Amino acid sequence: MTDTTTDTAARAAELLKEHRASIDRLDAILVYTLGERFKHTQAVGKLKATHDLPPSDPAREAAQIERLEDLAEAADLDPAFAKKFLNFIIAEVIQHHKSHQT
Repeated sequence: MTDTTTDTAARAAELLKEHRASIDRLDAILVYTLGERFKHTQAVGKLKATHDLPPSDPAREAAQIERLEDLAEAADLDPAFAKKFLNFIIAEVIQHHKSHQT
């Protein structure tokens, strides 16, 4: 192997390491952000249960999905993926809210 090839491979390995470190930091941010979000949605679920409100709010959910799709486009993220992701979160939140209804 030539020195140029070795240097190129070493630089690629260093860049890969840097990207992976960034990905790891972002994964941690996502987990802590989701944890904080679910703390608030748990409080909303308890509030809804206390006031006999339905666990689901389809109008708000639709507005949130539309807002997230717009944010996704601005962030250069596939809006369809963002919609699937938010739908998954909403389904989890509704399940949590329903658990407070009993």
